[in-house]
Amino acid sequence: MAVEFKFEQRGKVATALWSVSSYLLVNMALLPMILVFFVLNRTTVVGRGNVPKEKNTLLLSNHQTMIDSFLVGLTAYYPHHFWRPYLIPWHPAAEENFFRNRLLAWFFDLLKCIPVRTGRRDLKAVYRSMRALKTGTVILFPEGTRTRDGSVGQGRPGAGLVILGEQPKVVPVAIDGMARILPIGSKIPAVGKRLSISFGEPMDFSEFSGEERSKETAQAVVDRVMAAIREQHEGLQRLRGK
Repeated sequence: MAVEFKFEQRGKVATALWSVSSYLLVNMALLPMILVFFVLNRTTVVGRGNVPKEKNTLLLSNHQTMIDSFLVGLTAYYPHHFWRPYLIPWHPAAEENFFRNRLLAWFFDLLKCIPVRTGRRDLKAVYRSMRALKTGTVILFPEGTRTRDGSVGQGRPGAGLVILGEQPKVVPVAIDGMARILPIGSKIPAVGKRLSISFGEPMDFSEFSGEERSKETAQAVVDRVMAAIREQHEGLQRLRGK
């Protein structure tokens, strides 16, 4: 049974202690990720300058592996996050896997994970993502699950509800090659692979600001983002000569 998330329940002292602990742990975790992405594998980054270095920024990416969040956050904000800690993004994690006991919940909370109930509409996760955007940045994966063949799938409306609720700066992100580095079922990343990531220009959804926050409107927003991600992903595939 998953442990109740404490994001909304911290006092001032607990928040200060959590912030320091989280900052240290995330930066320690980045060291092996740098080794995986840039030393053992060859990573190409496209469009990094498109990412705003501001709060209330939402990065929406296709989803290939369990460590996608590290790739997106690292290539978007390193090294700026050292002196702007709010640039360390919050990101989703399956509640039943990463929050199933108190020790795991404590650890992945420090890694700024937002628990998400797999396979169900999770309005708590939507609310927590909106809360996190008020003071920082967030990475979400609209597909809701990892790809098995490397393709970009259909998005779900949850991310659209976040966009309609907070009107963040929305950056579409496309990943190519992560499925070859850590395919589903693998626990150790492969080496010697080519990996690429593309950051698109921020998208404008102001036309939806006066509309009802319905599932249909949220889906329309997400569909537009997924179309941009799909186009960027095709560009990355051409880049590696597929």
